[in-house]
Order: sequence, then C-alpha cells, then structure tokens
Amino acid sequence: MLLAIDIGNSHIVCGVFHNSTLISHWRLSTDHSKTPDEYSIVLGSLLQSHKIQPEDILGCIVTSVVPPLTHIFDLLAQSLIGQQPLIITSACPHGLILRYSNPEEIGTDRLVNAVAAFASYRRCVIIVDFGTATTFCIVTQEGEYLGGTIAPGLKSAADTLHTKTAKLPKVDLVIPASVIGKDTTSSMQAGIMYGYAGLVDEIVRRIQQEIGEFPVVIATGGLAQTIVPISHTIQEVRPNLTLEGLKLLYDRMTSSCG
Repeated sequence: MLLAIDIGNSHIVCGVFHNSTLISHWRLSTDHSKTPDEYSIVLGSLLQSHKIQPEDILGCIVTSVVPPLTHIFDLLAQSLIGQQPLIITSACPHGLILRYSNPEEIGTDRLVNAVAAFASYRRCVIIVDFGTATTFCIVTQEGEYLGGTIAPGLKSAADTLHTKTAKLPKVDLVIPASVIGKDTTSSMQAGIMYGYAGLVDEIVRRIQQEIGEFPVVIATGGLAQTIVPISHTIQEVRPNLTLEGLKLLYDRMTSSCG
C-alpha cells in the first residue's frame, strides 16, 4: 500500500492506495501547532478505523505548500509507518516540459495536478483548483506546462468580506435561487458564488483566446463542487486529482531508482 499526502494551506488530504486503487482518503484541517506525535495519533486512528495496518503501508509520498509541515510529516511517516517519504519538488521526474521562468516557484500541488491531468487526457488541459487560492494551470498536448493564473480562493474571499466589514455576516457557500438577493445573506451569496463562477469562466475564455485552443477544463479541490453547477466552462470534476498525481509520481520515482 501507498500513503499519499497533500499538505495545503487550509487542509491536508491523505489517501491510501492498494495497487492503483484509492481505497480510503481523509481531509484534515491544517494546524501548524500540531506536533508529529499529534498528527500521528489522528492519522493512525483513521487508518485503524478503515482496518488499514501501518505495517502494510510500504511507501509514502508528500506534496506540500506549507514548508514547516513538510518536516513534521516527514517525521510522522518515519514514526507511523517506518518509511522515509518521497517529497515532491520541481526536479522530480514529472515528465513535463516546464515553460516557467523559475520552476522552483511552481506550487508542487499544481505540478502534481498537471502530471495527473496530462496522463489522463493527453491533450491540452486547463486545471482549475479550488483551494485556499483558486489556481489555473495549462498543460499542452505536448506535455508543456505553460504556467497559469492565481486568484484569491472562494472561502478566503468570503471570510475577508465578513471580517473586514462591520455588519456583513459570515455566510454559507451555497448558490442562491437568484442573482438578485432579497436580504443581506442572499445578496452576499449571489455576489460570492456568481461572481466566482464569472471569474472562472472569464479566465478560462481568456486562456483559450491566448493559446488559440479549446482545452478540456477540469476542476479539483475541496470547493470545486460548489462552483461547478453555475460555471459554463468547467467540463469535469476530478476531486482526487492530486492524490492520483502523487501515485503516478511515486511509481515514476521508485522505478527510476531501480
């Protein structure tokens, strides 16, 4: 079995693969104050609840955009499953051509998503990742990672609207019945939800115009399902895209080491 870990700014997604099948996965809140022992207790309990024995996990791979937690999960993997994890960097054997001025600046989660998307579609693709930030990545049919766009995340923007104003409440991220709100809550929901759907569609259309192609547009990330129903450009949701990319990279990295 393989333990794949995606450490993000808001959430940590852990998945266990048996051969090529994702058999279990969990989403934890990112908490900088937790120690390796505390995370080990949480993850160990989750494994046990799904009848997965730590000794049956023979490998671990990690992508992280939170450097302090990278070391913590390195220690966690060694203590929990007795394995030194593989840590994703831009120098890993990802198989893509990076058309980025400084590849080390690419968030490794974006790189992992690009690997998974290119392996799945083998054509030009736009990946929209709804996380703490909303990111757009473009991969060509030839496997070139062209770059992308980074916008504020849906929840981050909604939280800021609440915390930076005196009278606006915190609202649930749900699609209201009308774009014309009849009270403060529905007005905020209309602005946030339809506004972000418009942001996604406009950026996708501008990317299409700039590259002169109509790529397949896929969405991933914890908030993807929230916006997809009112987006006109997203064609498919791949909720486990990052974990799938980690599995692909683990296979490549271990085979390249003999």
